[in-house]
Amino acid sequence: MQDLTGAMTALITPFKNGKLDEVTYEKLIKRQIAQGIDSVVPVGTTGESATLNMEEHKRCIEIAVATCKGTNAKVIAGAGGNATAEAMELAVHAQAVGADAILSVTPYYNKPTQEGLYQHYKAVANSIEIPVMLYNVPGRTAVDMTADTCVKLFNDISNIYSVKEATGSLERVIELNTKAPDFAVISGDDAIDFPFMVQGGSGCISVTANLLPNLKSEIIHAVQKGDFEEAKQINNMLYPLNKVLFCEANPIPIKAAMYIAGLIDTLEYRLPLTPPTKENMKKIELVMANYDIIK
Repeated sequence: MQDLTGAMTALITPFKNGKLDEVTYEKLIKRQIAQGIDSVVPVGTTGESATLNMEEHKRCIEIAVATCKGTNAKVIAGAGGNATAEAMELAVHAQAVGADAILSVTPYYNKPTQEGLYQHYKAVANSIEIPVMLYNVPGRTAVDMTADTCVKLFNDISNIYSVKEATGSLERVIELNTKAPDFAVISGDDAIDFPFMVQGGSGCISVTANLLPNLKSEIIHAVQKGDFEEAKQINNMLYPLNKVLFCEANPIPIKAAMYIAGLIDTLEYRLPLTPPTKENMKKIELVMANYDIIK
């Protein structure tokens, strides 16, 4: 499952006139592949999965799989939900259409116990054969899946191989690596990708990579080659951009940045998300001026 780590992009979902913009979505994925990304991750948080209907969610996975076919890029499909049955349905579809793995977020709003999380992921993982990456983002879901729960799932269920950790805690990656050295821990926070990797991380799932896949992949690949100084320099250089891309709730700023860069034709969100304030739009534009964005 080493092919399912490395530099990965949490894809945005482009809309046009309120509908999924399939043509642009395919173009964005091809750009990711051309600029060195190892895997694309459709319909995660950044892909506004919470406001897509089931048909749209499944279609995004299908487009990603079709676009990556015949390339070295993998597809780790978003397949989560606050209802276990819904997550299972998405997981089964992802496997059926050829996704390489799934990324499944902890159930949100419900605030399940650790036992509830264990049973949820056991059911999802047992419904498919492809690998499963857990996704822990307590700032959004109101529940923190502990290292012990992650390790128990890894030890008990053969196709659970990894976790995307978006707690912002470097201690968590150390704890996980100490308790389960073969469990792949993936960074979910752009600003700390370099130190995360140095502490034993196996890659990143990046928001910023929507804009600069070439540089985000260089950070991860540099660490993998042992070139820590190069990775550190790029990570530090990207810090102002990483920071401004979270000036409002993700994916509001990254979609605005993609629009400013001319990578998407329309700046559309699904309610309750709205465009950034004029002040934040200007901040994003000013920071972006310092980077060479390859189209």
